[in-house]
Amino acid sequence: MEKVLGYLRENQERFVRELIDYVAIPSVSAQEQHRADMKRAAEWIAGEAKSAGLEPEIVPTKGHPVVLARTPRRKGRPHFMVYGHYDVQPAEPFDLWKSPPFEPRLEGKFLYGRGSSDNKGQHFAHLRAIEAYLKTGTELPCDITMLIEGEEEVGSKNLGDFLKKSRKSLDVDAVVISDTGIPSVKQPAVTYSLRGIVAFEIIVHGPSRDLHSGLFGGSLNNPAMALCQILAQVRDKNGKITIPGFYDDVQPLSSAERKEIAKLKFDAKSYAKFLGVPELFGEKGFTANEQRSARPTFEINGLTSGYQGEGGKTIVPAWARAKITCRLVANQKPEKVRAAVISFLKKICPPNVRMEIKSGHGGDPYMVQPNSAAVEAARTALKNSFKADPVLLREGGSIPIVNDFKRILGVETLMIGLALPEDNAHSPNERFSLECFEKGMAMSAYLWPELSAAFAVRR
Repeated sequence: MEKVLGYLRENQERFVRELIDYVAIPSVSAQEQHRADMKRAAEWIAGEAKSAGLEPEIVPTKGHPVVLARTPRRKGRPHFMVYGHYDVQPAEPFDLWKSPPFEPRLEGKFLYGRGSSDNKGQHFAHLRAIEAYLKTGTELPCDITMLIEGEEEVGSKNLGDFLKKSRKSLDVDAVVISDTGIPSVKQPAVTYSLRGIVAFEIIVHGPSRDLHSGLFGGSLNNPAMALCQILAQVRDKNGKITIPGFYDDVQPLSSAERKEIAKLKFDAKSYAKFLGVPELFGEKGFTANEQRSARPTFEINGLTSGYQGEGGKTIVPAWARAKITCRLVANQKPEKVRAAVISFLKKICPPNVRMEIKSGHGGDPYMVQPNSAAVEAARTALKNSFKADPVLLREGGSIPIVNDFKRILGVETLMIGLALPEDNAHSPNERFSLECFEKGMAMSAYLWPELSAAFAVRR
């Protein structure tokens, strides 16, 4: 292990330079103008995998290609898969960036650039740890396949079909993902649960056209007002969702889980300042960390109606629209929650307007047993690399592909994130901590012996 860790230390500056080159590729999967850049990013990471000693393959899909990179297969060894994605979020609005998003900038202990944290830096750390084994002649106790896709930021819509076609070659024992977060460098974490999601668009139709508010206002229901009144009935003053059946399948937090969450360093005033709000608000009876990771939500993502241009326009608008997502927790099913929401909204809709509901995407929540041998292996690897006791986290976001791994490949996913809360994923001025990058490579190096031992017992 010392040879592996020594190799990582000796090549740290090179790894940072290479990561800068990777982040400089504007691989924005959501925008057709970057299709050539997507191809370039896939070819770049495949080339780096080859130079590291793995056997890469670029596999076409109906969308952007999947990159596979494998260590040599050996009989009787555990086989693990590292998942990541080379695509990144759009960088707009550009004017809020302190430097161009695809001209990576080093400042202090951070690398700034779109995709540096989400997710290029995180999976690149695993690639360099595997390289350290291969280049020093240190025997890996397991076989590893890296799967780096190009459509995570647009819903991984072709990865499920790819997994089904590749099921035989992807006969892995578990999947490892570094695409989640940690509270701080002094408090690393294993994420054992993710929230699911279900999306809607609600449109309230009123008159057949925008009307003069002086001539007609007061004689008909304003759809913007009607929509606001409908949405106001969804949540009570204590932050609880009022939709019947919404909480039916929610798995309560155990006392052990609540104790683990309570270990997170948290200051309400500092957190409110970080968010830019006067004070916090959430479901009564739960802490802020519980509210944002272990409780379901009903969120208005967008709300629009009528005239939005410069100056005034005195109208009763013809329609009002809201975009909604519900975050779901363990045991909740997207379609069951969707049905409950639609039923409630239609029931409370006034008869003098017409409601239209368009169903959007959905994804199941995900949870692994927090006391499993695999989680313990990850905690040991984190402790060895970060020199701090890791915590167990429920994370509020969603990674829908983890459920595909379980459903199609029949394996659980181990989520060991390297991103900090201040890394601005999906926001302007995204960054990645070089300290997390360095410690993440060491974590990956420590992980493979620990994880192999855990699965050798199962075999």
